[in-house]
Amino acid sequence: MKIVVQRAQNAEVTVNDETIGKISEGFMLLVGVTHDDTEQDAEYLADKIANLRVFEDDAEKMNHSLLDVGGQVLSISQFTLYGDCRKGRRPNFMAAAKPDQALPLYEYFNDKLREKGIDVQTGEFGAMMDVTFTNVGPVTLILESPLK
Repeated sequence: MKIVVQRAQNAEVTVNDETIGKISEGFMLLVGVTHDDTEQDAEYLADKIANLRVFEDDAEKMNHSLLDVGGQVLSISQFTLYGDCRKGRRPNFMAAAKPDQALPLYEYFNDKLREKGIDVQTGEFGAMMDVTFTNVGPVTLILESPLK
């Protein structure tokens, strides 16, 4: 799994001009799934994200986690994270898992975050979505599961 983590002041996802997910302080996540990802990959990344210390304390040091600040998550499924642009001009998406494999793992990942007490909002898997957010810092990190 590959996840782009963006610290957000707010985030919102709409489908067909209807808001289907909205958060205030927390993380906006773009979540990609590849063929050999497992539930263990999802568990590892959910734990990493819940405890990632990128929120400032009173001394303006990144010492607080999502759990510490009571932050929320807007999780967006993003198969294009596995787009290979090395050849030609059009990305190759062969490394992205097919929907029948990706959707259950994406949902499992979100459920693992919820089990930690995090409010998780999502987009609509496979839909054309409009995502808007305010990146604070900006802080943007790319996390990948090490269980390969």
